Amino acid sequence: MDSLILKIDATTDLPDDLIAAVVTFLERRDPPDPAIAGAAPAGVGLERLGGAAAERYLAVYRAIGERWLWFSRLAMPRTALSALLDDPAVEAFVVTRAGADIGLLELDGRAQDETELAFFGLIEREIGGGVGRWMMQEALRRAFARPIRRLFVHTCTLDHPGALEFYRRSGFRPYRRAVEIARDPRRNGALSCEAGSHAPMLTST
Repeated sequence: MDSLILKIDATTDLPDDLIAAVVTFLERRDPPDPAIAGAAPAGVGLERLGGAAAERYLAVYRAIGERWLWFSRLAMPRTALSALLDDPAVEAFVVTRAGADIGLLELDGRAQDETELAFFGLIEREIGGGVGRWMMQEALRRAFARPIRRLFVHTCTLDHPGALEFYRRSGFRPYRRAVEIARDPRRNGALSCEAGSHAPMLTST
């Protein structure tokens, strides 16, 4: 093992226009106990979005994810996003409190025997108040209402620092790691230059 480690270069330089993250993939194979399902927090609900609501979807996606450099949906052509949201196997919900959009929950069940928890998040002021736990109960209940063998999700080192542990507390187990390299979305204007302060943009020297 020591000889193997010595042959691996510890670092790899990236061009200024790229970002990198370590991605952890997690899965849960057992359905939730229906006895622990809880009621929604006061004033909180779910509203399913279809393709006609693509702009609303993107607004809440950005409100939640810009800080953590979420960009994949912003880069998707609007027609493709609308088609995705209209797919009956995809359930995209905006989480609301007293009429305001505060979160996003998206389940992708297009695979035959598994579902992906594609997006899951809350705006910053709602984190830690119990809404996330209720959202996860809803995600588990809805996902395992179908005849699937597993629900899976991924998070990365650019995401909220509590995300990985939250998924593990929710019954998910890590099964894979990967390194993801992508174009920095701040370079092309998809996200503002102030986004992702935990991963600052590089300046050429």
